[in-house]
Amino acid sequence: MFSHSDIWTAIDRLAETHGLSASGLAKRAGLDATTFNKSKRVMFDGRERWPSTESLAKILNATHTSFDDFVALLSPSKMRTKPLPILGFAQAGAGGYFDTSGVPVGKSWDEVSFPDMPDESIYALEIQGDSMLPAYRDGDRIVVSPTAPIRRGDRVVLQTSDGEIMAKELKRQTNKTIELASLNADHADRTFPVSEVAWMARIMWVSQ
Repeated sequence: MFSHSDIWTAIDRLAETHGLSASGLAKRAGLDATTFNKSKRVMFDGRERWPSTESLAKILNATHTSFDDFVALLSPSKMRTKPLPILGFAQAGAGGYFDTSGVPVGKSWDEVSFPDMPDESIYALEIQGDSMLPAYRDGDRIVVSPTAPIRRGDRVVLQTSDGEIMAKELKRQTNKTIELASLNADHADRTFPVSEVAWMARIMWVSQ
């Protein structure tokens, strides 16, 4: 049985994994910005206020999150875990670690425990250095899915046909080009012809 605290904690974690505040998550889902404010979680008489099923459905849809993935965020004590392949971000660009669709290959990957998700293709990359501040810090682990749908505004990992690998935000994608926004203002945005992109995968979570 999940508690009132479990549900609200999962909503906060869902927001954090997408680089959003609770208000930002609400707005992305088309809800009033105050829907998930902490002041809205308890009524004036002290009774617990639960989020509606409609608001939960909207935030799951807006973040392309399955209900199973949301349940995994509810409480660490309720999570089943499984080994997840992990590699240093800088090492990932060396070649030989991904197939043509961006799925991990080879035996050089390490492993970490992670909540058991239905997506069997996910993997983790550990951020090294400060080139992705303020979005990601040194030591953060981003969890990436090569099979999840990607839309404008999602954070992604992209590898070029030359082997360069990067984490950025998808600004725009057409049949000819992919435009990426840098997560660090000190680094320029990038645009690539689709023909020069080996694969692009969506960043699903970040563990800090």
